[in-house]
Amino acid sequence: MPVLNVYDIEKTKIAELELSDRVFGAEVNEHILYEVVKMQLACRRQGSASTKGRSDVRGGGRKPWRQKGTGRARAGTNRSPLWRGGGIVFGPKPRDYSYKVPKKVRRAALRSALSMKVKEDKVIILRDFPMDEIKTKKFKEILDRLELDKTLFVLDEKNAILEKSSRNIKDIKMMRSEGINVYDLLKYDNLVLLEPSVKKIEGALLS
Repeated sequence: MPVLNVYDIEKTKIAELELSDRVFGAEVNEHILYEVVKMQLACRRQGSASTKGRSDVRGGGRKPWRQKGTGRARAGTNRSPLWRGGGIVFGPKPRDYSYKVPKKVRRAALRSALSMKVKEDKVIILRDFPMDEIKTKKFKEILDRLELDKTLFVLDEKNAILEKSSRNIKDIKMMRSEGINVYDLLKYDNLVLLEPSVKKIEGALLS
């Protein structure tokens, strides 16, 4: 069972926390990580690319020249895909790229991603993150003290002060525990969990 230290924002150890072995100590399955990330990226695609076929392009009603006697290849319309300005052959049309993998697979992928972060020693648990005003400079000072960059913060509840203080800092993202996902866990180098969010994550992935 993984045991991690709990720190305050001064980077002082104040306690230890036992984590669920099923959630934070699971075997890392790279295949399901790949499958779930691929699904997430597919769901983000707009699918709005659109081209015109030969029947959609304006013009082309008149035969460009007579069928025989000109020495040129026969042509029935100047909207042919062979012509400049003509239609596109098998071009993209608006479509929905999204699909779903089973819920059990998504949960297993989350457990794998969290376990991988623990094994790589990339997880920091904070007792809380007290800030009474929106101050990017103060937030950055705390980040420097904790030696963090490219970090995903997982909160137990909405915190407008933290979210607004961090939004102008590159490679820092705030997220509530119910929004945690495989893509963001793998994208960011470090993972910071507020202590109350740990129980929420365990409760969601063990149910």
